[in-house]
Amino acid sequence: MTTAPARPTGGTVAGTSQSPGGTTRTTPEARLLVVDDEPNIRELLSASLRYAGFEVATAADGQQALALADSFRPDLLVLDVMMPGMDGFGVVRRLRQNGRHTPVLFLTARDAAEDKVSGLTLGGDDYVTKPFSLDEVIARIRAVLRRTAGAQQAAAEAPRLTFADIELDEESHEVIKAGTLISLSPTEFKLLRYLMANAGRVLSKAQILDHVWNYDFNGEANVVESYISYLRRKIDTTEPRLLHTIRGVGYTLRLPRGT
Repeated sequence: MTTAPARPTGGTVAGTSQSPGGTTRTTPEARLLVVDDEPNIRELLSASLRYAGFEVATAADGQQALALADSFRPDLLVLDVMMPGMDGFGVVRRLRQNGRHTPVLFLTARDAAEDKVSGLTLGGDDYVTKPFSLDEVIARIRAVLRRTAGAQQAAAEAPRLTFADIELDEESHEVIKAGTLISLSPTEFKLLRYLMANAGRVLSKAQILDHVWNYDFNGEANVVESYISYLRRKIDTTEPRLLHTIRGVGYTLRLPRGT
């Protein structure tokens, strides 16, 4: 395993790596910000990610992370949840309040489903539990980056979606229901976009997990149920109801029959 040289926290190192043929690649695959209060984990991750071809900056706490999010402009954050002071959830909350929708991969010792739902509701994109495999972390980072790139392309092709009295604007990241602006977390926004893009179709939990989170959550489909519940409380509070559960099959966004 490659080990990282000792250096001050909050640093930035350009990503260079060797391809299987031995040639050096100097263009980074993406810019990553690694945030963890444990120096060993921070250095191990940064060294491994640089070797994999990423440009990496590191931060040891939440305040450093917020400052580097402004100056370094990462494509993705690898963010520890349990840090002293401002924890990872607090960092994401501040980023979203400031209008930053940078993808986030959470790292944590917590493995409870409610903790995963909490992080993802705030706008996290994926969740890896310590102790973790470096190969898994790299694979998840690339999956989130692919999903984000695909969403951006879809947004460019169809920046505004409308269904019944719901309007979703990709460019402003806003949702309007019956003329009222509705506040959604980034993950709720992704789920609603997927439902609106497939209005009238019944989508299974597996399809939703694959398209909204890009993996199967190890069978934890209750995460989908939680997010459907969140959406119902925000965008399906008046008649006619639009978000329907098809028992044993999945969910669909459609007008009731006969309307």
